[in-house]
Amino acid sequence: MARLALLSVSDKTGLAEFATALVRQHGYRLLSTGGTARLLAGAGLPVTEVGEHTGFPEMMEGRVKTLHPKIHGGLLCRRDKDDHLAAAKQHGIDLIDLVVVNLYPFEQTVAKPHVEFEEAIENIDIGGPSMLRSAAKNHESVTVVCDPGDYGAVLAAFANPADLGALRRKLALKVFQRTGSYDTAIAAYLEKQMETPDLAALSGFPEKLSLNYKKAQTLRYGENPHQQAALYGTFHEHFAQLQGKELSYNNILDITAATYLIGEFEKPTVAILKHTNPCGVASADTLEEAWEKAYATDRQAPFGGIIIVNHTLGGTLAQAIAEIFTEVIIAPHFSDEAMAILSKKKNLRLMVAKEGIGADSLQEIRSVIGGVLLQDRNKPLGNRADFKVVTKRQPTAEEWDAMMFGWKVCKHVKSNAIVYVRGEQTLGVGAGQMARVDSSRIAVWKAGEAKLDLQGSVVASEALFPFADGLIAAADAGATCAIQPGGSVRDQEVIAAADARGMAMVFTGIRHFKH
Repeated sequence: MARLALLSVSDKTGLAEFATALVRQHGYRLLSTGGTARLLAGAGLPVTEVGEHTGFPEMMEGRVKTLHPKIHGGLLCRRDKDDHLAAAKQHGIDLIDLVVVNLYPFEQTVAKPHVEFEEAIENIDIGGPSMLRSAAKNHESVTVVCDPGDYGAVLAAFANPADLGALRRKLALKVFQRTGSYDTAIAAYLEKQMETPDLAALSGFPEKLSLNYKKAQTLRYGENPHQQAALYGTFHEHFAQLQGKELSYNNILDITAATYLIGEFEKPTVAILKHTNPCGVASADTLEEAWEKAYATDRQAPFGGIIIVNHTLGGTLAQAIAEIFTEVIIAPHFSDEAMAILSKKKNLRLMVAKEGIGADSLQEIRSVIGGVLLQDRNKPLGNRADFKVVTKRQPTAEEWDAMMFGWKVCKHVKSNAIVYVRGEQTLGVGAGQMARVDSSRIAVWKAGEAKLDLQGSVVASEALFPFADGLIAAADAGATCAIQPGGSVRDQEVIAAADARGMAMVFTGIRHFKH
């Protein structure tokens, strides 16, 4: 008797052609269900409905159709065991040698805006994963296909049976990866539906964390050439690369940091980053003016850096940027004139943020020894109305504006972080030092290198001043106002130092460590 193939799919891409080859080139009989059976019959192929095969009708709106011993017995029967074969014969179970199943589109269903809970539940596939798992378990004898992209490889292996064993094992692995990711997606959706206060906390940080990311790209290497790396997830759904070399591991980290930073601003803003740290940020009435101010902060560090803007990048700005070596430019749009100018730099990576600038991410994951850390992304800036002026002198309106600008930038600088600003322009950035006073000294030195006057500037610190020395260094450099979280046991010493120098200082009550 001809071999039996069971086909039941949601994604019908290429199925008719594949099934035709099964029947006409490899002598298979076709067993199928519902819409798949109708498609096959419409292609002129002989097909038997599962209900006819099992002698048991489909029922309960299709929920029960393939959950039957004649299906799973045909899949699980070991061909190398006489008792298995005898049981199959005794109960009239035909062996199934090929299974082609892909699952109800649960992930696509719950990704739709305002999807109803009932619709989501109805798109949880039960029979499909069961058949896939049964066939994959018995892959020594059964070929199982869950991805239309594998149809060609299966037909090639049928034509060259020596390759079939290795392919079956590969396809079985793919099945368990798919069913695992499918179950993870369902669990994640149900966690989000928790509504009671106790369960709401659970939904944010589940007791068991399952990560479900598909490999999007094998990268040339990781942070360094001797490290292998790959990108997983939907990064490419958020960005389109218009030109340039393939993105590197470090490029992707920089693009992420740049996108989070620029999302803080609505006014035309340019940010220049290097190694995920901003080295120049400015807002202005035009991007061209913002570029001049951002670039003025540091004319050395941007070499080989990342530039991001939050409005359409036009020809004038493109011409200015083209004068320096840049790895990546990110914008919501590039004008035709800008593209004509920048396209001359063939290796320059131009990235369009598909959904606009300002990526949203609810949580961040970082690997640690033996596991991962999961936290909410640091989105809140803090409410100015809740900030407290702790000095004798109140900030001026101009100082308030500068403080809020500096506070936004400082949030995205690696700790310990110090940022000097005037108006809506960074003047000096000190990042990642072990002592906060050293970050301040570096920021002052960078401003001096750029010949930017710090007299009348504002200093922003993402965490408290543990001693008065950092505040004094800022005052000596010319800062007249400071914004910081407060909360040090020496706050009174820091406040006294500010008062002694006629500075205004604001405590935000919120810290922005960035490790």
